[in-house]
Amino acid sequence: MIKAGIVGLGWWGKTLVEAVNLGESEEINFVAGSARTHTDELKAFSRQQKFDLYDSFERMLKHPGLDAVVLATPHSLHVEQTIAAAKQGKHVFCEKPFALTKADAEKAVAAVKKANVTLGLGYNRRWHPEMTKLRNQIDSGDLGIILHVEATMTFPNALMLKGDAWRADRDETPCGGLTPMGVHAVDGMIDLCGPIGEVYCQSFRRAVQIDADDTTSILFRMKEGMSGYLGTMTATGGGFSFQVYGSKGYVRLEGMTHVAGAPSEERRTRLFGKCVFKPIQGPAVTWDAERLDVTKVTLEAFARACEGKEKFLIPVEEMVHGAAVTEAIIRSAQTHLPEKVP
Repeated sequence: MIKAGIVGLGWWGKTLVEAVNLGESEEINFVAGSARTHTDELKAFSRQQKFDLYDSFERMLKHPGLDAVVLATPHSLHVEQTIAAAKQGKHVFCEKPFALTKADAEKAVAAVKKANVTLGLGYNRRWHPEMTKLRNQIDSGDLGIILHVEATMTFPNALMLKGDAWRADRDETPCGGLTPMGVHAVDGMIDLCGPIGEVYCQSFRRAVQIDADDTTSILFRMKEGMSGYLGTMTATGGGFSFQVYGSKGYVRLEGMTHVAGAPSEERRTRLFGKCVFKPIQGPAVTWDAERLDVTKVTLEAFARACEGKEKFLIPVEEMVHGAAVTEAIIRSAQTHLPEKVP
């Protein structure tokens, strides 16, 4: 059993705790947590979930018997917190995005390797059976030559943000929905199609009151030749779609995004819903995806990696490449030009 500490107890940090503590995981359990402000509601949550509450990350690191830390903090803190935890010999699971630049990601990975601890990253959709099935279809050639992959991810969360929220800060969340949700799709493209070579992004504000973009669209060219598209909107109804087109047909996966205020169980188990396979000849095949708590599954996979039972599904090289792609997307939104991925 891995004893973990959670850093950052906003709505998503609480969801991570609920996934394993309420789910009574036999592989990982949260025994400590840290947050800057201890409200009565947060104190009650820590009692309900049976973990000790600290007022700083540094104090939580000293919790007796702590094996690992889970970072659900603002993106700008991920690298320094990863390095600090690694120096204390703690395994690290970081919520996405890992970092906003390739150089920062490389610093964190170097610290983790030096300390010989495990690094996990919260792209939980990789663990869903539908993504595994799609990966196998591509690898086996069942979809033929891959031509294009595209995704759309939307939610209304930015309509509810207050100006002092960290996600309302352009430095923390550049390009609107890219960092809170779009990077999931970018990771899916890297996983299924290999490295991304070039990107072009346009991003702007249409409806939200805060000073942040709400409409972002990105074009990709993969190094292996296929193209890609990602659209994110943070001021409309919530939804997720991911579609891969091949010369023998296409697969489309639909589901939901992490809409703030939705029940924790729904956010964890409904990321995939309707699925379609349309071959180039014959009728489409449709089915409903398995309901699976991918948040719990991902944290448990991290725990097994910490114990040396298996390798974490996302290689650190792909974590660094994902940060490099994010960096190029942000730069393209600023230059209004296609940008090579460093």
